Amino acid sequence: MDNEPVILAIGRIERALSRIESAKASIKTEIDPALAARHEALKSEMQQAIETIDSLIERQEH
Repeated sequence: MDNEPVILAIGRIERALSRIESAKASIKTEIDPALAARHEALKSEMQQAIETIDSLIERQEH
């Protein structure tokens, strides 16, 4: 199995998350608590998805 497309997709996801975190850190005003909670939930779901993909890739390699 060619993992390059998956690896590239993970890289794009990680860069997007990094941009979101940077933007969040640069905001000087009060953040809506509901929006912050949604952000944390999305971040958690994305981390779980990355871990699942990583696990699938590892199984294919071994």
